[in-house]
Amino acid sequence: MIVLGPLFLVLAFFGMEFMAWFTHKYIMHGSMWHFHRDHHQAEPGFFERNDVFFLIYAVPSWLLIMLGSMNGYWIAVWIGFGILVYGICYFLIHDVYIHRRFRWFRDIDHPYFYAIRKAHKIHHKYRGKEDGECFGMLIVPWKFYVEAKKTYARKNKKK
Repeated sequence: MIVLGPLFLVLAFFGMEFMAWFTHKYIMHGSMWHFHRDHHQAEPGFFERNDVFFLIYAVPSWLLIMLGSMNGYWIAVWIGFGILVYGICYFLIHDVYIHRRFRWFRDIDHPYFYAIRKAHKIHHKYRGKEDGECFGMLIVPWKFYVEAKKTYARKNKKK
């Protein structure tokens, strides 16, 4: 079963994009808006109430890894690591790259990353919980990628 482990990790990773989209659209912009609101309406301080969602995703990952390891359920361990890898990517892309909560690296010069930033900017143009769009992180509407490729081509043509 360990041979199939990486497959379960990859499936969990990509499954998390759809889980994140769903929870962002229907839970964060729904019943748990109280925790997510300060992410759309800036308030003073480094931490946001929105950071509580880190725990909501980290706990299942940790439990799958720990309990799966303790009981020999290796599929659960690999799924837990898939969730963990998605969480690391989310942190690096969302908190570090998009929102600049940490200044660890400059802009990544690639159309895909331009598209991610554009889609997120569109998401944040809405200050309230209604009328939002672009709730995912890694999968963005194709129109933003096409626009980013044009911007990238123009930018690199001038060099």
